[in-house]
Amino acid sequence: MVCQNCERSEATTHIKRVVNGDTAETHLCADCAAHLGYGDFFSGFGLNLGELFGGILENGLPEAKSAKALRCSKCGCSFEDIVRDGKLGCAQCYTTFYDKLLPSLQRIHGRIEHNGKVSKIAEKSTKKKSHLEKLREDLNAAIEEQNFEQAAKLRDEIKGMEG
Repeated sequence: MVCQNCERSEATTHIKRVVNGDTAETHLCADCAAHLGYGDFFSGFGLNLGELFGGILENGLPEAKSAKALRCSKCGCSFEDIVRDGKLGCAQCYTTFYDKLLPSLQRIHGRIEHNGKVSKIAEKSTKKKSHLEKLREDLNAAIEEQNFEQAAKLRDEIKGMEG
């Protein structure tokens, strides 16, 4: 959408005003928005998400300084960069810095296990994994009881599911 003020640049700021039930929308480019006083609405509040999340991550993690040597293999981001900016460089950073991020993620979200909706494809995969775990437990129990006939059946079923 084109800026409604200068009619040249791409509109990046969308302003919606409701006065006495009448709604008016204005679409402005960044320059026109700044010129008309619709710049950064949060600048006066001292709200900086990088500082906010950086403070949460850094709090209680004195080893952040020693993490300089470890870098993400995909994006090259270090843990110190994450603490400073409050943002991860890529999805691989979650795996690379898992041990260091885990306490902070748990503090922020309250838990570390997914507790929401799951896609049907992922749900099938999860059910298969839990069924395999149950079969392995049953296999170990059968071996302890020296019920080798049952253990052989369970072993074959596990191999069939894995292969």
